[in-house]
Amino acid sequence: MDYDVQRCTRHCQDSDRELKPGESFYSALVREGAEVVRHDYSQEAWTGPPDGAVGWWKSQIPDRNARRLHWAPNDVMLQFFEELESQPDKQDMRYVLALLLVRRRVMRQEDSEQDEQGREVLVLYCPRRETTYQVPVVEPDTERTEEIQEELARLLFADAS
Repeated sequence: MDYDVQRCTRHCQDSDRELKPGESFYSALVREGAEVVRHDYSQEAWTGPPDGAVGWWKSQIPDRNARRLHWAPNDVMLQFFEELESQPDKQDMRYVLALLLVRRRVMRQEDSEQDEQGREVLVLYCPRRETTYQVPVVEPDTERTEEIQEELARLLFADAS
């Protein structure tokens, strides 16, 4: 299933306050009828994902004068994704990276299954590698989500500090 995610509104959904460059904020994708709509929240207005949220993340308003960061090449991201499979303590990171690769259209979701323990497993296909991957859905908690974001940015962004 593909979602057309809107760009950041640069305004808080609750207060309509403009979000300033460098400011951290949260975004949530919320199902509204047949559509999925993006809502952005200032850090002080964020109380957790709203009801009906399909997904959410923390980000930062870029400085208009700052150099734009670029993701590592897709092959590097795929290699890292494959290496994470053998690291049981990083399955939540592998799941988040899989979602990123689907969003970047490097992979596509073919199916969703359940494993022997009853957990949801995404079945993803990568045309570039002509490979099908099974990725357990391991949703990280809020604190771990921030750790994953920082580690992925450090590892997979060019020019990231």
